[in-house]
Amino acid sequence: MADFHQNGNIAQFHNLRQRPIEELVYEIETFAQTRKISLVLPCLYSELEGPAMENIVDELSKVTYLHRIIIGLDRATEAQYRHARDFFARLPQKHVVIWNDSPRMKALEARLDALGLAPPEPGKGKNMWSCMGYLISCADSAVMALHDCDIVTYQRDMLARLVYPVVNPNFRYQLSKGYYPRIGDGKLNGRVTRLLVSPLLIALKKVVGDRDYIDYLRSFRYPLSGEFALRTSLLPDLRIPSDWGLEIGVLSEAWRNLGRHAVCQVEIADAYDHKHQTVSEEDAATGLNRMSTDICKAIFRKLAADGTIMTANTFRTLKATYYRCALDLLEFYDNDAKMNGLTVDRHREEKTIELFAENIMAAGHTFMAKPNEAPFIPNWSRVNAADPELVAELKAAVSADEADYA
Repeated sequence: MADFHQNGNIAQFHNLRQRPIEELVYEIETFAQTRKISLVLPCLYSELEGPAMENIVDELSKVTYLHRIIIGLDRATEAQYRHARDFFARLPQKHVVIWNDSPRMKALEARLDALGLAPPEPGKGKNMWSCMGYLISCADSAVMALHDCDIVTYQRDMLARLVYPVVNPNFRYQLSKGYYPRIGDGKLNGRVTRLLVSPLLIALKKVVGDRDYIDYLRSFRYPLSGEFALRTSLLPDLRIPSDWGLEIGVLSEAWRNLGRHAVCQVEIADAYDHKHQTVSEEDAATGLNRMSTDICKAIFRKLAADGTIMTANTFRTLKATYYRCALDLLEFYDNDAKMNGLTVDRHREEKTIELFAENIMAAGHTFMAKPNEAPFIPNWSRVNAADPELVAELKAAVSADEADYA
Protein backbone atom coordinates (compact mmCIF):
# COMPACT_ATOMS: atom_id res chain seq x y z
CA MET A 1 0.00 0.00 0.00
CA ALA A 2 1.45 3.34 -1.03
CA ASP A 3 1.48 6.26 1.40
CA PHE A 4 -0.42 9.51 0.89
CA HIS A 5 2.36 11.91 1.91
CA GLN A 6 2.46 15.38 0.31
CA ASN A 7 5.76 17.28 0.40
CA GLY A 8 4.15 20.72 0.12
CA ASN A 9 6.13 21.81 -2.96
CA ILE A 10 4.50 19.87 -5.79
CA ALA A 11 1.42 17.67 -5.87
CA GLN A 12 2.02 13.95 -5.45
CA PHE A 13 -0.43 11.37 -6.74
CA HIS A 14 -0.08 7.92 -5.26
CA ASN A 15 -1.33 4.57 -6.37
CA LEU A 16 -3.48 3.71 -3.37
CA ARG A 17 -4.90 0.73 -5.29
CA GLN A 18 -8.51 1.50 -4.41
CA ARG A 19 -9.70 2.22 -7.94
CA PRO A 20 -9.76 -0.17 -10.92
CA ILE A 21 -7.55 1.06 -13.75
CA GLU A 22 -10.49 0.53 -16.14
CA GLU A 23 -12.31 3.43 -14.48
CA LEU A 24 -9.30 5.69 -14.98
CA VAL A 25 -9.01 4.66 -18.63
CA TYR A 26 -12.72 5.32 -19.19
CA GLU A 27 -12.29 8.88 -17.91
CA ILE A 28 -9.22 9.42 -20.10
CA GLU A 29 -11.14 8.20 -23.15
CA THR A 30 -13.81 10.80 -22.38
CA PHE A 31 -11.29 13.60 -21.92
CA ALA A 32 -9.42 12.55 -25.08
CA GLN A 33 -12.46 13.23 -27.23
CA THR A 34 -11.73 16.95 -26.88
CA ARG A 35 -8.11 16.83 -25.66
CA LYS A 36 -6.18 14.62 -28.05
CA ILE A 37 -3.16 12.78 -26.64
CA SER A 38 0.01 11.97 -28.59
CA LEU A 39 2.80 9.70 -27.37
CA VAL A 40 6.45 10.26 -28.29
CA LEU A 41 8.86 7.31 -28.27
CA PRO A 42 12.50 8.37 -28.80
CA CYS A 43 14.40 5.17 -29.55
CA LEU A 44 17.59 3.75 -30.97
CA TYR A 45 17.30 1.12 -33.67
CA SER A 46 19.14 -1.27 -31.36
CA GLU A 47 16.23 -1.08 -28.92
CA LEU A 48 14.00 -2.77 -31.50
CA GLU A 49 16.25 -5.80 -31.06
CA GLY A 50 16.27 -5.62 -27.26
CA PRO A 51 14.09 -7.42 -24.70
CA ALA A 52 11.67 -4.56 -24.01
CA MET A 53 10.31 -3.14 -27.26
CA GLU A 54 8.22 -6.10 -28.38
CA ASN A 55 6.20 -6.00 -25.17
CA ILE A 56 5.90 -2.20 -25.25
CA VAL A 57 4.33 -2.33 -28.71
CA ASP A 58 2.01 -5.16 -27.63
CA GLU A 59 0.85 -3.12 -24.64
CA LEU A 60 0.43 0.10 -26.64
CA SER A 61 -1.64 -1.78 -29.21
CA LYS A 62 -4.31 -2.12 -26.53
CA VAL A 63 -4.41 1.59 -25.62
CA THR A 64 -7.65 3.12 -26.87
CA TYR A 65 -7.25 6.83 -26.10
CA LEU A 66 -4.09 7.75 -28.05
CA HIS A 67 -4.56 9.99 -31.07
CA ARG A 68 -1.05 9.52 -32.44
CA ILE A 69 2.25 7.79 -31.68
CA ILE A 70 5.46 9.44 -32.90
CA ILE A 71 8.54 7.22 -32.97
CA GLY A 72 11.85 9.05 -33.26
CA LEU A 73 14.36 6.59 -34.73
CA ASP A 74 18.08 7.18 -34.20
CA ARG A 75 21.17 5.40 -35.58
CA ALA A 76 19.36 3.58 -38.36
CA THR A 77 20.29 2.79 -41.95
CA GLU A 78 17.74 2.82 -44.75
CA ALA A 79 17.17 -0.93 -44.38
CA GLN A 80 16.77 -0.55 -40.63
CA TYR A 81 14.27 2.28 -41.11
CA ARG A 82 12.21 0.03 -43.38
CA HIS A 83 12.36 -2.70 -40.75
CA ALA A 84 11.28 -0.25 -38.06
CA ARG A 85 8.26 0.74 -40.17
CA ASP A 86 7.29 -2.95 -40.35
CA PHE A 87 7.98 -3.44 -36.64
CA PHE A 88 5.52 -0.70 -35.62
CA ALA A 89 2.97 -1.46 -38.34
CA ARG A 90 0.76 -3.45 -35.97
CA LEU A 91 0.01 -0.36 -33.88
CA PRO A 92 -3.70 0.41 -34.50
CA GLN A 93 -3.25 4.10 -33.71
CA LYS A 94 -2.16 6.69 -36.24
CA HIS A 95 1.63 6.53 -36.03
CA VAL A 96 4.76 7.71 -37.79
CA VAL A 97 8.43 6.72 -37.65
CA ILE A 98 10.75 9.72 -37.99
CA TRP A 99 14.03 8.57 -39.52
CA ASN A 100 16.37 11.10 -37.96
CA ASP A 101 19.29 9.98 -40.14
CA SER A 102 17.51 10.31 -43.49
CA PRO A 103 19.01 12.58 -46.18
CA ARG A 104 16.02 14.91 -45.88
CA MET A 105 16.38 15.22 -42.09
CA LYS A 106 20.12 15.79 -42.48
CA ALA A 107 19.42 18.56 -45.01
CA LEU A 108 17.10 20.28 -42.53
CA GLU A 109 19.77 19.94 -39.87
CA ALA A 110 22.28 21.60 -42.21
CA ARG A 111 19.88 24.54 -42.65
CA LEU A 112 19.60 24.86 -38.88
CA ASP A 113 23.37 24.66 -38.54
CA ALA A 114 23.78 27.52 -41.01
CA LEU A 115 21.49 29.59 -38.76
CA GLY A 116 23.40 28.56 -35.65
CA LEU A 117 20.34 26.70 -34.34
CA ALA A 118 21.18 23.02 -34.86
CA PRO A 119 21.27 20.72 -31.81
CA PRO A 120 24.92 20.48 -30.74
CA GLU A 121 25.04 16.68 -30.58
CA PRO A 122 22.95 13.59 -31.36
CA GLY A 123 21.14 11.79 -28.58
CA LYS A 124 17.84 11.51 -26.78
CA GLY A 125 17.49 15.28 -26.40
CA LYS A 126 17.86 15.93 -30.13
CA ASN A 127 15.52 13.03 -30.91
CA MET A 128 12.85 14.34 -28.56
CA TRP A 129 13.31 17.86 -29.93
CA SER A 130 12.68 16.67 -33.51
CA CYS A 131 9.57 14.77 -32.41
CA MET A 132 8.34 17.90 -30.64
CA GLY A 133 8.78 19.89 -33.86
CA TYR A 134 6.78 17.30 -35.77
CA LEU A 135 4.00 17.36 -33.17
CA ILE A 136 3.91 21.16 -33.27
CA SER A 137 3.51 20.97 -37.06
CA CYS A 138 0.53 18.62 -36.65
CA ALA A 139 -1.23 21.17 -34.42
CA ASP A 140 -3.91 18.72 -33.31
CA SER A 141 -2.92 17.44 -29.86
CA ALA A 142 -3.47 18.93 -26.41
CA VAL A 143 -1.22 16.55 -24.48
CA MET A 144 2.16 14.99 -25.26
CA ALA A 145 3.41 12.00 -23.29
CA LEU A 146 6.90 10.54 -23.49
CA HIS A 147 8.52 7.43 -22.11
CA ASP A 148 11.65 5.40 -22.71
CA CYS A 149 11.81 2.39 -25.03
CA ASP A 150 13.86 0.05 -22.84
CA ILE A 151 11.32 -0.59 -20.05
CA VAL A 152 11.31 -4.36 -19.60
CA THR A 153 8.47 -4.19 -17.04
CA TYR A 154 6.22 -1.99 -19.20
CA GLN A 155 2.44 -2.11 -18.75
CA ARG A 156 -0.11 0.15 -20.40
CA ASP A 157 -1.38 1.19 -16.94
CA MET A 158 1.81 3.28 -16.66
CA LEU A 159 0.74 5.52 -19.52
CA ALA A 160 -2.81 5.95 -18.19
CA ARG A 161 -1.61 7.08 -14.79
CA LEU A 162 1.03 9.35 -16.37
CA VAL A 163 -1.34 11.30 -18.62
CA TYR A 164 -4.38 11.51 -16.33
CA PRO A 165 -3.31 14.62 -14.33
CA VAL A 166 -2.66 16.74 -17.45
CA VAL A 167 -5.56 15.52 -19.62
CA ASN A 168 -8.19 15.98 -16.91
CA PRO A 169 -9.68 19.45 -17.56
CA ASN A 170 -10.61 19.80 -13.91
CA PHE A 171 -6.95 19.63 -12.86
CA ARG A 172 -4.59 22.58 -13.29
CA TYR A 173 -1.41 20.60 -13.87
CA GLN A 174 0.62 21.34 -16.97
CA LEU A 175 3.33 18.74 -16.47
CA SER A 176 3.16 15.27 -14.92
CA LYS A 177 6.32 13.39 -13.95
CA GLY A 178 6.31 9.64 -13.34
CA TYR A 179 7.97 7.93 -10.41
CA TYR A 180 8.36 4.35 -9.22
CA PRO A 181 10.63 2.14 -7.09
CA ARG A 182 13.80 1.13 -8.94
CA ILE A 183 14.24 -2.48 -7.92
CA GLY A 184 15.02 -5.58 -9.97
CA ASP A 185 16.86 -8.91 -9.78
CA GLY A 186 16.96 -8.62 -6.01
CA LYS A 187 18.91 -5.34 -6.15
CA LEU A 188 18.30 -1.70 -5.36
CA ASN A 189 18.83 0.18 -8.64
CA GLY A 190 18.56 3.87 -9.59
CA ARG A 191 22.22 4.54 -8.89
CA VAL A 192 22.47 8.05 -10.36
CA THR A 193 19.45 9.30 -8.43
CA ARG A 194 20.52 7.61 -5.18
CA LEU A 195 24.25 8.21 -5.32
CA LEU A 196 24.47 11.54 -7.17
CA VAL A 197 21.33 13.66 -7.44
CA SER A 198 19.88 13.18 -3.94
CA PRO A 199 23.11 13.81 -2.00
CA LEU A 200 24.17 16.58 -4.41
CA LEU A 201 20.97 18.53 -3.76
CA ILE A 202 21.42 18.10 0.01
CA ALA A 203 25.01 19.29 -0.32
CA LEU A 204 24.03 22.27 -2.48
CA LYS A 205 21.56 23.41 0.15
CA LYS A 206 24.33 23.28 2.76
CA VAL A 207 26.86 25.10 0.57
CA VAL A 208 24.85 27.77 -1.31
CA GLY A 209 21.96 28.07 1.14
CA ASP A 210 18.20 27.81 0.75
CA ARG A 211 16.99 28.01 -2.83
CA ASP A 212 13.42 27.41 -3.94
CA TYR A 213 14.79 25.62 -7.03
CA ILE A 214 16.74 23.13 -4.90
CA ASP A 215 13.66 22.43 -2.77
CA TYR A 216 11.67 21.95 -5.96
CA LEU A 217 14.08 19.36 -7.37
CA ARG A 218 14.28 17.58 -4.02
CA SER A 219 10.49 17.18 -4.12
CA PHE A 220 10.73 14.65 -6.96
CA ARG A 221 11.01 11.07 -5.82
CA TYR A 222 12.69 10.04 -9.06
CA PRO A 223 13.80 13.18 -10.92
CA LEU A 224 15.68 11.22 -13.61
CA SER A 225 12.69 9.18 -14.79
CA GLY A 226 12.17 9.33 -18.55
CA GLU A 227 8.38 9.34 -18.22
CA PHE A 228 6.45 12.59 -18.33
CA ALA A 229 3.39 14.18 -19.91
CA LEU A 230 2.71 17.84 -20.57
CA ARG A 231 0.30 20.20 -22.28
CA THR A 232 1.43 20.84 -25.85
CA SER A 233 1.00 24.59 -25.45
CA LEU A 234 4.35 24.46 -23.63
CA LEU A 235 6.27 22.86 -26.50
CA PRO A 236 7.21 25.94 -28.60
CA ASP A 237 8.96 27.61 -25.65
CA LEU A 238 10.53 24.50 -24.10
CA ARG A 239 14.34 24.59 -24.03
CA ILE A 240 15.92 21.20 -23.46
CA PRO A 241 19.53 20.03 -23.17
CA SER A 242 20.87 17.71 -25.85
CA ASP A 243 22.92 15.68 -23.36
CA TRP A 244 22.19 13.49 -20.31
CA GLY A 245 20.84 16.54 -18.48
CA LEU A 246 17.57 16.19 -20.41
CA GLU A 247 15.33 15.11 -17.53
CA ILE A 248 16.70 17.75 -15.14
CA GLY A 249 16.42 20.29 -17.97
CA VAL A 250 12.73 19.55 -18.54
CA LEU A 251 11.99 19.91 -14.82
CA SER A 252 13.97 23.16 -14.76
CA GLU A 253 12.00 24.53 -17.71
CA ALA A 254 8.77 23.63 -15.94
CA TRP A 255 10.04 25.53 -12.91
CA ARG A 256 10.89 28.58 -15.04
CA ASN A 257 7.72 28.62 -17.14
CA LEU A 258 5.06 27.25 -14.82
CA GLY A 259 5.89 27.35 -11.14
CA ARG A 260 5.52 24.45 -8.77
CA HIS A 261 1.73 24.37 -8.48
CA ALA A 262 1.35 23.48 -12.16
CA VAL A 263 3.67 20.47 -11.80
CA CYS A 264 2.87 17.10 -10.26
CA GLN A 265 4.45 13.69 -9.88
CA VAL A 266 2.50 10.46 -10.12
CA GLU A 267 3.27 6.91 -9.07
CA ILE A 268 2.97 4.89 -12.28
CA ALA A 269 4.32 1.45 -11.36
CA ASP A 270 4.99 -0.88 -8.44
CA ALA A 271 8.28 -1.95 -9.99
CA TYR A 272 10.34 -0.69 -12.91
CA ASP A 273 13.34 -2.08 -14.69
CA HIS A 274 15.15 -1.09 -17.87
CA LYS A 275 18.55 -1.22 -19.54
CA HIS A 276 21.27 -0.39 -17.05
CA GLN A 277 24.15 1.83 -18.11
CA THR A 278 27.68 0.83 -17.18
CA VAL A 279 29.60 3.16 -14.87
CA SER A 280 32.43 3.39 -17.43
CA GLU A 281 35.09 4.55 -14.98
CA GLU A 282 37.79 4.61 -17.66
CA ASP A 283 35.84 6.62 -20.24
CA ALA A 284 34.44 10.02 -19.26
CA ALA A 285 32.49 10.22 -22.54
CA THR A 286 30.17 7.26 -21.92
CA GLY A 287 27.96 5.57 -19.33
CA LEU A 288 27.21 6.93 -15.88
CA ASN A 289 30.55 8.73 -15.98
CA ARG A 290 29.33 11.05 -18.74
CA MET A 291 25.76 11.14 -17.40
CA SER A 292 26.81 12.36 -13.97
CA THR A 293 28.86 15.23 -15.40
CA ASP A 294 26.04 16.36 -17.70
CA ILE A 295 23.51 16.29 -14.86
CA CYS A 296 25.77 18.36 -12.62
CA LYS A 297 26.29 20.94 -15.35
CA ALA A 298 22.53 21.20 -15.92
CA ILE A 299 21.93 21.90 -12.21
CA PHE A 300 24.82 24.38 -11.94
CA ARG A 301 23.62 26.31 -15.00
CA LYS A 302 20.11 26.64 -13.64
CA LEU A 303 21.33 27.84 -10.25
CA ALA A 304 23.53 30.42 -11.97
CA ALA A 305 20.59 31.55 -14.13
CA ASP A 306 18.64 32.10 -10.91
CA GLY A 307 21.40 34.36 -9.55
CA THR A 308 23.54 31.96 -7.51
CA ILE A 309 27.23 32.92 -7.60
CA MET A 310 29.45 29.87 -7.92
CA THR A 311 33.26 29.98 -7.74
CA ALA A 312 36.10 27.47 -7.67
CA ASN A 313 35.89 27.52 -3.87
CA THR A 314 32.18 26.70 -4.10
CA PHE A 315 32.87 23.57 -6.10
CA ARG A 316 35.72 22.43 -3.83
CA THR A 317 33.46 22.75 -0.80
CA LEU A 318 30.57 21.16 -2.65
CA LYS A 319 32.67 18.12 -3.55
CA ALA A 320 33.61 17.49 0.09
CA THR A 321 30.07 18.09 1.36
CA TYR A 322 28.56 15.88 -1.33
CA TYR A 323 30.95 13.05 -0.51
CA ARG A 324 29.94 13.02 3.16
CA CYS A 325 26.21 13.27 2.31
CA ALA A 326 26.46 10.49 -0.28
CA LEU A 327 28.14 8.10 2.17
CA ASP A 328 25.48 8.83 4.79
CA LEU A 329 22.69 8.12 2.31
CA LEU A 330 24.43 4.97 1.11
CA GLU A 331 24.20 3.56 4.63
CA PHE A 332 20.45 4.33 4.65
CA TYR A 333 19.99 2.64 1.28
CA ASP A 334 21.99 -0.39 2.39
CA ASN A 335 19.90 -0.78 5.54
CA ASP A 336 16.66 -0.29 3.60
CA ALA A 337 17.74 -2.93 1.08
CA LYS A 338 18.61 -5.46 3.79
CA MET A 339 15.28 -4.92 5.55
CA ASN A 340 13.47 -5.66 2.27
CA GLY A 341 15.56 -8.64 1.21
CA LEU A 342 17.48 -6.72 -1.46
CA THR A 343 21.20 -6.22 -1.99
CA VAL A 344 23.50 -3.24 -2.41
CA ASP A 345 27.16 -3.64 -3.35
CA ARG A 346 28.63 -1.21 -0.81
CA HIS A 347 32.17 -1.40 -2.18
CA ARG A 348 31.19 -0.77 -5.79
CA GLU A 349 28.76 2.00 -4.85
CA GLU A 350 31.37 3.78 -2.72
CA LYS A 351 33.72 3.69 -5.73
CA THR A 352 30.91 5.17 -7.84
CA ILE A 353 30.44 7.95 -5.27
CA GLU A 354 34.17 8.71 -5.49
CA LEU A 355 33.84 8.99 -9.28
CA PHE A 356 30.79 11.24 -8.99
CA ALA A 357 32.64 13.48 -6.53
CA GLU A 358 35.42 13.97 -9.09
CA ASN A 359 32.83 14.69 -11.77
CA ILE A 360 31.27 17.42 -9.65
CA MET A 361 34.63 19.18 -9.84
CA ALA A 362 34.93 18.42 -13.57
CA ALA A 363 31.45 19.82 -14.23
CA GLY A 364 32.24 22.91 -12.17
CA HIS A 365 35.47 23.47 -14.09
CA THR A 366 33.63 23.16 -17.43
CA PHE A 367 30.91 25.50 -16.18
CA MET A 368 33.46 28.20 -15.28
CA ALA A 369 35.77 27.65 -18.28
CA LYS A 370 32.96 27.91 -20.84
CA PRO A 371 30.53 30.54 -19.55
CA ASN A 372 29.23 31.23 -23.06
CA GLU A 373 28.45 27.61 -23.87
CA ALA A 374 24.86 27.25 -25.07
CA PRO A 375 23.32 24.75 -22.64
CA PHE A 376 20.07 24.14 -24.52
CA ILE A 377 18.82 23.29 -27.97
CA PRO A 378 17.08 26.43 -29.30
CA ASN A 379 13.34 26.20 -28.69
CA TRP A 380 10.91 25.89 -31.57
CA SER A 381 9.67 29.47 -31.16
CA ARG A 382 13.16 30.71 -32.00
CA VAL A 383 13.49 28.27 -34.90
CA ASN A 384 10.16 29.49 -36.27
CA ALA A 385 11.30 33.12 -35.94
CA ALA A 386 14.53 32.38 -37.84
CA ASP A 387 12.98 30.14 -40.52
CA PRO A 388 9.15 30.19 -40.55
CA GLU A 389 8.99 27.44 -43.18
CA LEU A 390 11.09 24.87 -41.39
CA VAL A 391 8.44 23.33 -39.13
CA ALA A 392 6.16 22.65 -42.09
CA GLU A 393 9.09 21.30 -44.09
CA LEU A 394 9.97 18.96 -41.24
CA LYS A 395 6.51 17.42 -41.46
CA ALA A 396 6.80 17.24 -45.25
CA ALA A 397 10.21 15.54 -45.00
CA VAL A 398 8.82 12.85 -42.69
CA SER A 399 5.90 12.24 -45.07
CA ALA A 400 8.25 12.08 -48.06
CA ASP A 401 10.46 9.53 -46.29
CA GLU A 402 7.40 7.41 -45.58
CA ALA A 403 6.39 7.51 -49.24
CA ASP A 404 9.85 6.90 -50.69
CA TYR A 405 10.89 4.07 -48.40
CA ALA A 406 7.58 2.23 -48.11
